[in-house]
Amino acid sequence: MIVPHLTTLQWVLAAAAALMIGFSKTGVPGFGMLAVPVLAVAFGGRGSLGTMLPMLIVADLFAIAWYRRHARWDLLLGLASWVLVGCAAGAATLWLMAMHPDGPDWPGFSIGVLVLGMLALHLKRRRMDPGDGTAKRMGNPVAGISAGFGTTVSNAAGPITTLYLSSAGLDKNEFMGTSAWFYFFFNLLKVPIYLLVAMFAIAPPLINAQSLGINMVVAPGIVVGAILGRLFLPVISQRIFEDAVIGLAALASVKLIVDFAIAWPR
Repeated sequence: MIVPHLTTLQWVLAAAAALMIGFSKTGVPGFGMLAVPVLAVAFGGRGSLGTMLPMLIVADLFAIAWYRRHARWDLLLGLASWVLVGCAAGAATLWLMAMHPDGPDWPGFSIGVLVLGMLALHLKRRRMDPGDGTAKRMGNPVAGISAGFGTTVSNAAGPITTLYLSSAGLDKNEFMGTSAWFYFFFNLLKVPIYLLVAMFAIAPPLINAQSLGINMVVAPGIVVGAILGRLFLPVISQRIFEDAVIGLAALASVKLIVDFAIAWPR
């Protein structure tokens, strides 16, 4: 294995993101929101996509192993076709961005904007009465296309699916099982999407030797995070963690937007 040459800060942020991703997949789903802007700060918006995707797939395996029997397949099948539409739109957007790799960090900017928007959805979900029918009003097309686009462009569909599944009245185990299968299928789908974008664009591949090398080094963090999430799910105070995650994710997202504004050609 070739260990990439990164700064100490980049290694710290990558390891922290791995821990967050593992923990979010098996314990506190909202915690994963913070990993998106953290990796974007460490590697730029485009670099973060290829670095984060293998982490997500590894963590998905733990989630499926522990919660696979609790999925609500009716909800998954209702969303699937619309998620594919969103993924296609996301792939086209990534290709357009990749055709201008020397310009401002559009992926970083889009991640910042999407995460802030999804955090707003997350806050809406917390104020919402579970089972008040929001999932039906939101609709499969809106939820599916938004989730597909968000996960393809920024690996940040969490708040959309959280809002949709929570408002469907799922219990804790059903929520974790349905989320586990959803993310596993569509994270795997993004691998060929990212490879195709690389084939037809002039920018470097999203998934490359560096991103895979980083994943090999920080993989233990994913395992530790997944185990901790499994242990703490029954007892953890989710509200405290979500408050911290929302604040830190918002700050990191604002940084990405400010960095984009500073780098914008004058």
